[in-house]
Parts: sequence; structure tokens; C-alpha cells
Amino acid sequence: QVQLVESGGGLVQAGGSLRLSCAASGRDFSKNVMAWYRQAPGEQRELVANITGDGNRNYADSVKGRFTISRDTAKNIVYLQMDSLKPEDTAVYYCYAETRIIVTLWNYWGQGTQVTVSS
Repeated sequence: QVQLVESGGGLVQAGGSLRLSCAASGRDFSKNVMAWYRQAPGEQRELVANITGDGNRNYADSVKGRFTISRDTAKNIVYLQMDSLKPEDTAVYYCYAETRIIVTLWNYWGQGTQVTVSS
């Protein structure tokens, strides 16, 4: 059974930092895309950042230069370092991982972790 377990969320003041972690179990995602999404109240879930098995990274424009995604392939963990946080970063952050078996794409989600940035 695949599980993605996030940790590291919390309450922080504007300008502060948080580091999210997502530990995956049940499948090796080292060669696959892992990502962080977020969803604010009343908003659609949006991509924050992703990282491929080759280590290529993509970021939403709103977080470029402030957030850094990384991964420890040996431990099957993906991180999101969030610096210079703004109140508009407040959301539930979800870990995402995918794997492809022949032609079928399987995707997995964590349960989410709340990040609240106060002004």
C-alpha cells in the first residue's frame, strides 16, 4: 500500500521559513515525478513545485526564488523549503507522487499539511 506522509506545516509570521517533508512508502518513486501542491480556502488546488527523477525542477511563478524543492532518492523523501513566506502562501500543502506502469499513470496524494502565514 502506497502512503505519502507530510510533516512540517504550522504557523509562521510573514517573512519566516518552513520546511515541509513528505515520506513515501510502498513504492520506489526515485525515478518518477514528485511534487507539492497547495489549496487555499475557496480556491482550486495548484501546483507549487515538482521535481523529476532526473532532478529537474519546476516552480509556480508565485514561489520562484522563495521556495526550493529537493528530494532524497535513497530515502524516498521529497522536501519543500519555503522562505520569505507571505500571507498568500497560506494553504493546505499536499505531497504528490506518480508512477507509470506500461501505459497507465498512477498518482498518489498525501493527506495534506496546513501552512498558515500571519501578517
